[in-house]
Amino acid sequence: MHKTSGGIFDPDQTQNRIDELEAESCKENFWSDQDNAKKTLSEKRMLEKDLETYVAATKGLDDFKALLELLKEEADPSLIEEAKEQAALLTDQFEALQVSFLFSEPQDQASAVIEINAGAGGTESCDWAYMLTRMYTMWANSKGYELEVIEEMPGDEAGLKNATLLIKGDRVYGLLKSEIGIHRLVRISPFDSASRRHTSFASIYAYPDIEEEIVIDIDPSDLRVDTFRASGAGGQHVNKTDSAVRITHLPTNSVVQCQNERSQHKNRDRAMKLLKAKLYDLELKKRKEADAEKESKKSGISWGNQIRSYVLHPYRMVKDHRINLENSNTDAVLDGDIDKFIYGVLKFMAQKGSK
Repeated sequence: MHKTSGGIFDPDQTQNRIDELEAESCKENFWSDQDNAKKTLSEKRMLEKDLETYVAATKGLDDFKALLELLKEEADPSLIEEAKEQAALLTDQFEALQVSFLFSEPQDQASAVIEINAGAGGTESCDWAYMLTRMYTMWANSKGYELEVIEEMPGDEAGLKNATLLIKGDRVYGLLKSEIGIHRLVRISPFDSASRRHTSFASIYAYPDIEEEIVIDIDPSDLRVDTFRASGAGGQHVNKTDSAVRITHLPTNSVVQCQNERSQHKNRDRAMKLLKAKLYDLELKKRKEADAEKESKKSGISWGNQIRSYVLHPYRMVKDHRINLENSNTDAVLDGDIDKFIYGVLKFMAQKGSK
């Protein structure tokens, strides 16, 4: 994307690129190639957002400088508080702009499918999987992304055994790839009559949702297709036919399933699209010789493999073990305030990859 000059955001160059894309979109035959048209509009939309963030940040910086000048003359407590708030806002804006430079791979620009799977531990882990599903749902809503529940498998007593969410928006996969791994919860169990402390695990896996048709050769003999009766938590929205579909790609042991559509045919079509996206993602990782590392993050949902810990007792702290970033406001994090962790990990991954 043409928005930098020597690694620094160039607003003039970015605007020129936006103008080029606008001119391209106005051509008479623009929609004759729909895949290219979507890519063009997507790039234009992202550059406009970057430019908007830059303009807002630079204006905010000017306002902040003016505040500092006023504070030199008079240390008004209300001005000090306003300056603190403005500094925090500027930090967030410039950090978001900085992170936009880290999306170098084509798939980083895509929407994302995210899978949440409960680890061993029965009801405790299922409840933790539900809490993580809620966290990512609230994060997506706070960012203005469109969210679709592809599949939810209720736990036997509470929570979710697993959930699959499609989060639509620019660069969602680029952001959520930082969340792949094992997430650990430590708390006093609400399901334990003796009020003992429990440790629960859940795994997060994400892959890009590629909008255009993916050309992936799949041998039908490599597939196992299972159908079952779709159901929601508490027996709600139960279909009377076996409309839900689970597809297993035997060579890679990749499993996808969909039950949110009312017909088996539609669920199968959606499941095949998800499978192609997952296999496409696996192939990309293999080409980069990173597939083995990626798969290792999906296995071993247990102690010692976690990327992040959420401790609610005996103290309250969320810590990302990859970058040693901590946040004591656990309620805010579980309500979807995870940008600091996402941005921190993405910057860490970029620095690690450049060495």
